[in-house]
Amino acid sequence: MKNLSVEELAKLISPSSQAVQELRRRGVLRTKNTVGELGEYYAIQFYNKIGSSKFVAKKKLPNLTKAGITTKNVDALSRDGKIYSIKTVSSFNGTTGSFWDPEGIKNNKKTFDCLSIVILNDEYSVEMILELTWDDFMKNKSYNSRMNNFNISVTKKLIEEFKVIYKK
Repeated sequence: MKNLSVEELAKLISPSSQAVQELRRRGVLRTKNTVGELGEYYAIQFYNKIGSSKFVAKKKLPNLTKAGITTKNVDALSRDGKIYSIKTVSSFNGTTGSFWDPEGIKNNKKTFDCLSIVILNDEYSVEMILELTWDDFMKNKSYNSRMNNFNISVTKKLIEEFKVIYKK
């Protein structure tokens, strides 16, 4: 690796790399949001108890089905009709991606039942999965005026206060 140029190294992590192309072929990556897509994949695998030797849930969880790619704030659905939003951060002090429809959120227009936050480590493996309800989200959301949307900051307090459904 030390002998490779910057361009050669960049190609190894580029969208055209063999690893990214294989993840696309397997349906893991559908967009250019690699971290978010990996988190969604891991969360659905976890909820559906696939690879259960790796993921051991701390509570009984429903099976999830991946939602359509164009559905805002909805990433998965449970068999009992609950709507899941899945957000991914790449560190324990990260901020989730955006929750759109700021006016709806300001008016408490519920767009999901459960928010799963997947925390990845530097190797893109799962360190922890948190689960918040809509009410938990409403109490902890932050408004980003520049982007005109909401997000959640992962903090020690958030981790201590809400359901940790998986911890490595």
